[in-house]
Amino acid sequence: MEEALIIGAGLSGAVIARCLAEKGTRISILERRDHIAGNMYDYRDNHGFLVQKYGPHTFHTKEKYLFDYMCRFEDWQEYKLTCGAVWDGKYTPTPFNFTTIDTFYPREKADELKAYLQQAFPGRKTATVVEVLENNNPLIREYAEFLFQNDYAPYTAKQWGILPGEIDPSVLKRVPLRFSYDEGYFDDRYQVMPIHSFTHFFENLLNHSNIKVHLSVNALEHLSIDGNKLRWNGAFLSEPVVYTGPIDELFQFQYGRLPYRSLRFEWKYSDQDSIQKAPVVAYPQEAEYTRITEYKKLPIQVRRGSSYAVEYPIPYQSDKEIEPYYPVLTRKSQEQYNRYQKLAANIPNLFCCGRLGDFKYYNMDQALDRALSVAEEILSKEMCT
Repeated sequence: MEEALIIGAGLSGAVIARCLAEKGTRISILERRDHIAGNMYDYRDNHGFLVQKYGPHTFHTKEKYLFDYMCRFEDWQEYKLTCGAVWDGKYTPTPFNFTTIDTFYPREKADELKAYLQQAFPGRKTATVVEVLENNNPLIREYAEFLFQNDYAPYTAKQWGILPGEIDPSVLKRVPLRFSYDEGYFDDRYQVMPIHSFTHFFENLLNHSNIKVHLSVNALEHLSIDGNKLRWNGAFLSEPVVYTGPIDELFQFQYGRLPYRSLRFEWKYSDQDSIQKAPVVAYPQEAEYTRITEYKKLPIQVRRGSSYAVEYPIPYQSDKEIEPYYPVLTRKSQEQYNRYQKLAANIPNLFCCGRLGDFKYYNMDQALDRALSVAEEILSKEMCT
């Protein structure tokens, strides 16, 4: 395989590019934005803080081989993310834990509830809110409904623009309930942040003689689909093409637009050295914004003042200057995506992946794992031809 075309310089596209380049393939990466690193892009703001332009990211995984891969291109520091939520003027860690119960319940009732939870879920550290809602114990169910009504439901309505009952259960299961006082957001063995930056990681990842990156290029102005073949400026393409953008846009919305959510960030600076208790805090009772990320704490940065971003979720519209962030996973959207996926599967040299290409709410390690698998698939196909 002499050449390959990759559309998108985020994690999925960059990892596949590196894998193929190391096997001798010449890679052209086309990126619509004016920078590499996708939604992991970070930079120094005017106050000297390292901030993430598209919202907070940390790398976490249970898998050593994924962590080892990341270590090839950057040095990492241990970082255990803590998050929180505020409602009725009270702060609680998230995932919700025994501190949550102590905060919102009288002591005697709190002790009783904690004991019931440990009896109902013996030997377990966590459970999903769906599981807890289905428990037969009335006090446990009351607690789950309290959390659901005050956090899960209003946050889901704002973040996703739909009712909680419409969203795929996997989304609600992303933030479990803890049966302890542990305040860590993740349980993964490896939880890290880059010593330098995520952008530095990408610069090293893409630093290969076989990789050329072209920024500010809208590939869909040149790429078209003709039956089960791809054309570039009218000429047929035979080399592998990796596409990491919205799959519905690739097929010109043939089956309608897939639903994505986007974000608007309001960037602020405070002379205070801390503006909230955790790096990321959700505010489910606020009318418009969902959460605030204080970048001074992500990772810890020792300097005066604090830079932070307020997140406002908005609908994604591909015809406007708005970035798609999250696929909105519902039964209807999954069925719609499956139709697009079948179209993609009929084109032998097309490989879609990433959050937008696969229409999946990947964590970073999941996106990395998927990219490594796609690279293997491309290489194995080439060996068979």
